[in-house]
Amino acid sequence: MSAPILVKTYAAPPFDEREILRYAGSKEEEGISELLHSCMEEIKDKLVYKVCFQEFPLQIEGDSCHFEAFSCRSKGLAQCLNGCERVIIFAATVGIEIDRFIEKYSLLSPSRAVLMQAIGTERVEALCDIFCKDMQKEKGGLTSRFSPGYGDLSLQVQKEVASVLDCAKKIGVYLNESMLMSPSKSVTAFVGLVGQVRVE
Repeated sequence: MSAPILVKTYAAPPFDEREILRYAGSKEEEGISELLHSCMEEIKDKLVYKVCFQEFPLQIEGDSCHFEAFSCRSKGLAQCLNGCERVIIFAATVGIEIDRFIEKYSLLSPSRAVLMQAIGTERVEALCDIFCKDMQKEKGGLTSRFSPGYGDLSLQVQKEVASVLDCAKKIGVYLNESMLMSPSKSVTAFVGLVGQVRVE
């Protein structure tokens, strides 16, 4: 049986400036570092770090993955979850404020907008990493995470994930008709529980 939907809120993880610059396609130079620090200072208190998640029993048949609440077909996801009997499906977001800053600076300062985009990406990736480490301490070994849109896993799976996790209500994440999320700096993913057995 599936567990209830849970929500976790985290404190802000430390910024990884090198990772932000990598996402921005920039090198560490004096001018860009000053601008980056300014952007980080401006946005740091405007972000939230929220995750909603649920644990499901898992059955894999060929390329099909069955999660009790829904099923999907993906060779990549089936390979990632191979050997697991339970899976955590989660959604993570750093909130809508980063989108507002990106939109604002896309008109006023394109270079600042690029850095805000990169900061948002680094922030949500850091959140996912913290959540997975948290789950690893609690549950034991995990597979790597696998998200809709990776490899052959259709972005349409976002719709199923958003529905079963009640993302709009739990953490304020919505889908548009193209299956893109708002806030944009949000992630959905699957992680298999290594060595976990099925609970009937």
